[in-house]
Amino acid sequence: MIKKTLFINRLKQLSPSQTLVFSYALAILTGAALLATPYAANGDPLSFLDALFTATSAQCVTGLIVVDTGTRLSLFGQGVVLLLIQIGGVGIMTFSVYLFIYLRVGVSVHGRWIIHETLMHSSVSSWKDLLRGIFFMTLIIEAAGALLLSFSFVPKLGFWPGLYSAIFHSVSAFCNAGFSLFPDSLVGFRNDPLVNSTVILLIIAGGIGFLVIRELLQIGIDRLAKKKRRNKLSLHTKIVLITTLFLIIYGTVAIGLLERNNALAGMSMMEGVWTALFQSVTARTAGFNTIDLNLFTAPTLFLIIFLMFIGASPGSAGGGVKTTSLALFFAIFYSRLKGSRHTSIFRRTIPEELITKALALVILAIILIALALFGLLIVQSTDLDHENKREFLSYLFETFSAFGTVGLSIGATAKLNIMGKWIIILLMFVGRVGLLTMAFALAGRTRSHAAHYAEENIMIG
Repeated sequence: MIKKTLFINRLKQLSPSQTLVFSYALAILTGAALLATPYAANGDPLSFLDALFTATSAQCVTGLIVVDTGTRLSLFGQGVVLLLIQIGGVGIMTFSVYLFIYLRVGVSVHGRWIIHETLMHSSVSSWKDLLRGIFFMTLIIEAAGALLLSFSFVPKLGFWPGLYSAIFHSVSAFCNAGFSLFPDSLVGFRNDPLVNSTVILLIIAGGIGFLVIRELLQIGIDRLAKKKRRNKLSLHTKIVLITTLFLIIYGTVAIGLLERNNALAGMSMMEGVWTALFQSVTARTAGFNTIDLNLFTAPTLFLIIFLMFIGASPGSAGGGVKTTSLALFFAIFYSRLKGSRHTSIFRRTIPEELITKALALVILAIILIALALFGLLIVQSTDLDHENKREFLSYLFETFSAFGTVGLSIGATAKLNIMGKWIIILLMFVGRVGLLTMAFALAGRTRSHAAHYAEENIMIG
């Protein structure tokens, strides 16, 4: 009893960032323990490392796999993966706080701070309504996606297998996880407009963020009700929607032009458009594919790496440095070129603290990916095929995919040794929890009165 009390007191002393890290780690370890049991696998049980890799990939909604989900895992194992995807996608802290509200335990200031940092960009009137809305919005969108997908899956797979596959892929798509029950992901449905459009819409919905969806729904309701005083789009929502639309169009056009005489050659115009559009959308943290990525040329793969690095939007199910960071970078450069000391977007000035965080996030991300790639090349050096000119690109692609919690791969995952798997596990974990969250968790509590020394200039550039 004393040890239990000490443990609870120790948990209460954790900073919000440390609480987030602990929660994700606990969920991953629990999932790994379940996946390592004989009930979770068809045939021999998974090794603990493979179970841990799968649990991390599912909880961090990445989609990188070392075992085939549809054949190697049993129905129980697939259920564990699906539960981890759902918890990871919605956000484990959101899930926990909603349960506290449902059980009428109440939410502490500490709990509200965690949810605010995870989901919020502005204040809300009712936390209870917000979290309940997020929970039910997720269920409604995933149910709608499953219903639409079932019209394509049921005729091909049978009623129960088709319905189960529809539910699994709907949850995986909305949570931007990329896990599939099919060995070739969704390549077999490349010509199916219903599957393509449904999965694309689910990925976009899960990637723009819960609060953006909530805000759009509220504006739509106001218009239907013909209210005189309608809510306007917030700056955050404007930036997310414009940047997301730009990346989707840019990625689709670029992939189409780069691969028109290569991977897309021989396809009809409509099939080529669907394939290019799908890869443009899924590259930003979803991880599904409707074409073998090894068919793509190096420039196209580099483009996908860029899209994976940007990722989804804040408060969403996706990873990456986020669309808002990209928008802020362009705004910073534009403002500085004009000679302005302040950064403005849509006649709104962005706080300097936010600018600093965005710059720090991108720089930290580049450093982390570089270190992970360097370590991966070292531990995999004995297995490298030096005759293959794309070997370096393969591991570069893998590190960006893991950090952005995307799940796309061009073959490196299957070649990972023990140390390589550990590096990717850590990269997926940091990519999902967030670089700044990890930094704050390791640094501990910040000092309110840090020392300020005399200034002195140095040469740069």
